[in-house]
Amino acid sequence: MIEFKKILEKANEYKADMIKFLRDMIAIPSESCDEEKVILRIKEEMEKVGFDEITIDPMGNIIGRIGHGSHLIAMDAHIDTVGIGEINNWKYDPYKGYEDDENIFGRGGSDQEGGMASMVYAGKIIKELGLEDDYTLLITGTVQEEDCDGLCWQYIIEEDKIKPEFVVITEPTSCRIYRGHRGRMEIKVSVTGISCHGSAPERGDNAIYKMAPILLELQELHKRLLDNEFLGKGSLTVSEIFYSSPSRCAVADGCSISIDRRLTDGETYLSALEEIRNLPSVKSSNAVVEMYDYERPSYTGLVYPTKSYFPTWVLPREHVVCDTLVESYQSLFNEEPVVDKWTFSTNAVSIMGRYNIPCIGFGPGAEVEAHAPNEKTFKSHLVKACAMYASIPSMYMKNIKK
Repeated sequence: MIEFKKILEKANEYKADMIKFLRDMIAIPSESCDEEKVILRIKEEMEKVGFDEITIDPMGNIIGRIGHGSHLIAMDAHIDTVGIGEINNWKYDPYKGYEDDENIFGRGGSDQEGGMASMVYAGKIIKELGLEDDYTLLITGTVQEEDCDGLCWQYIIEEDKIKPEFVVITEPTSCRIYRGHRGRMEIKVSVTGISCHGSAPERGDNAIYKMAPILLELQELHKRLLDNEFLGKGSLTVSEIFYSSPSRCAVADGCSISIDRRLTDGETYLSALEEIRNLPSVKSSNAVVEMYDYERPSYTGLVYPTKSYFPTWVLPREHVVCDTLVESYQSLFNEEPVVDKWTFSTNAVSIMGRYNIPCIGFGPGAEVEAHAPNEKTFKSHLVKACAMYASIPSMYMKNIKK
């Protein structure tokens, strides 16, 4: 029998420890590809609370193990962050982990080192309350997610040969249960022209002008993209523009743009590329439409190339993993959870989007805090998430034995 009251009591008991651990992580700048110091801090905490095994793989992901059972379950937090942006927009030092009675402020608090703090202490609770069963729980702190979501799990699955039965994504959900999100891809559109002296532009072919009608048609394409009842509408926006020219006194001979394309259920990377390739302005200008590649080395120096495509995923509401989280929540908090989806994307783009390993989301902090100045997470969320993470494996075992 799962003693949910004791689990919640333990989570509250370790509230101060989780807060200190989270503040320590926030105080270590850990942007993508520069996560080594925060990984070592996580290793220290895992050792302190008594994980059975701790490894750091060649990409730099940290993997802590609890238990030795036959059912492999994983819980994931990416521990890299984005930068701080304009420092004048921050009321508090983003790397101090300032706290008040209810909140902890700083870059990475919600997105998403709060999830790591709650997971580590969930592992401690599992061991202290004797909640081990015929399962092995892996707590993963993964790298480069902000740069290339899911790449870390491509490596874990393909190279570390780890394939869990399901994965809990601990990105911020405001302690709601999230069962999907749109996918995304990064697209480049390029046109070429012919340069000439700017005093006689008619002698050349201006690539920037050739891009102008493409931009307008992309703006209209966004309005008619596929909609989905659960995940919402596909979207696109032009996020960057580049040019090449011999000088400021010359006609531009090249122009390219980056497109952030969000894919709803029913869209694929092929359909998204074809929609753009079929635009009249793209055809008339012989524009090249392609996906970006990602080849940036991790902090260990490892390069693991991939296309910048991050598939959509949805876990059915009636799936045993979704039921497991709903029942855990009901049992712990004596209320009904909200079951919804993320607006942004997570490492589940690989885990479920590429490999069809079921994923479910539950995390401390709010999605609106991600990448924002004055990012914060909530102390009460750390406790709530910790109790959930400690309960989920036992509830899953109970459900699959029915």
